[in-house]
Amino acid sequence: MNLLHSNDRQGQYPASWYAATATPLAPFPELRGAARADVCVIGGGYTGLSAALHLAQLGHSVTLIEAHRVGFGASGRNGGQVGTGQRLDQDALERRHGPDDARRLWQVGLDAVALVKSLIAAHGIDAAWRDGVAHVDWRAKGAAETRAYAEKLARDYGYAAAEPLDAAGVRALIGSDAFQGGMIDRGAGHLQPLRFALGLARAAAAAGVTIHENTEAHHVAPGKAPLVRTAKGQISADHVVLACNGYLGGLERKTAARVMPINNFILATEPLGARADTVLTKDIAVADSKFVINYWRLSEDKRLLFGGGESYGYRFPRDIAALVRKPMLQIYPHLADVKVDYAWGGTLAITRTRMPDFSRPAQGVWSASGYSGHGVALATLAGKYLAEAISGDAAGFDLMAKTRPAAFPGGGGLRTPLLALAMSWFALRDRLGL
Repeated sequence: MNLLHSNDRQGQYPASWYAATATPLAPFPELRGAARADVCVIGGGYTGLSAALHLAQLGHSVTLIEAHRVGFGASGRNGGQVGTGQRLDQDALERRHGPDDARRLWQVGLDAVALVKSLIAAHGIDAAWRDGVAHVDWRAKGAAETRAYAEKLARDYGYAAAEPLDAAGVRALIGSDAFQGGMIDRGAGHLQPLRFALGLARAAAAAGVTIHENTEAHHVAPGKAPLVRTAKGQISADHVVLACNGYLGGLERKTAARVMPINNFILATEPLGARADTVLTKDIAVADSKFVINYWRLSEDKRLLFGGGESYGYRFPRDIAALVRKPMLQIYPHLADVKVDYAWGGTLAITRTRMPDFSRPAQGVWSASGYSGHGVALATLAGKYLAEAISGDAAGFDLMAKTRPAAFPGGGGLRTPLLALAMSWFALRDRLGL
């Protein structure tokens, strides 16, 4: 079974609040027959669209193919949070990679956020950017660790935008007494993710990128002149970029062994009106400290957009709204009477270490994926790094490739059941408050 076709209709965006509030682009034509480009990009999410845009700006002829619509996957469905740093914190990066590379990786995270903001400004993308992402801790121990981390960022990295919060500070900000503390990162932000993806596609097309939608890659033949085959055509190129993330499937099995697709879910309530101030007193995004993370923010029309719950098979649950309402009501029990207008799922990709997988898996083939829930900024920067590496400047790409995660136990075959067991254990710990 293929995740590209397990939960969605061909060539259609899911019925999300994002799709309902984005102006769609006119469909790009399906590829028919043979084509030639300097670079063929497979995947129309943030990585692929950013790679295509930057490659075109660097003078390459680029053809991008997308199995459904641009922004169809996680890029058009995610929580919209644009975080600083990496998915691993700086303490973990220092232990794993040493202080020098940890500092470089911190700067990569800052550069990624800056790139998102600069692309929005340069191309006039109506992505509804807002500053501020808060992290909130369920336990006092976690709150103390978060305070120490904010102090570390200020002391060791000169980053003063992360402000620690005590329980009262969290309560004043998010309207819930469930948490013991946390911090707010004013250098991070949030946006409407599908509008951002569509804006990148519009910019790429304007820069000369040829885009084909409803064009699934069935096979990549690597080599000095790689060839990409689709149902009704083929593309010969000097380079191929795999930008498929959780939808990679069997297209490149060495990468698939390191990158694991998982499903995550979001709901959008009815507009809350004056009650929105009982949820968030500032227009920020929030994520909590649970292993199976909850995250939320208010929409422009004052809906609560709340994400929570995961699954590890191919099919989404039948009642997504019921799955996500449960953690939402743990935090905001006073919203029990609020109607859910939209509920949707999406497939992202994680790695064993939660660091992304940058690699050259075969001759002429480049890949970046596995952003582990931290992809709005990092996937966008990954596209720029891919474009620069193909053009001869691989400094950014090589730095990220140094952190390449190991394959999952069992490779591509047994990773799903083994990961499901591990994730279920951590989810149980969340429920038990351990």
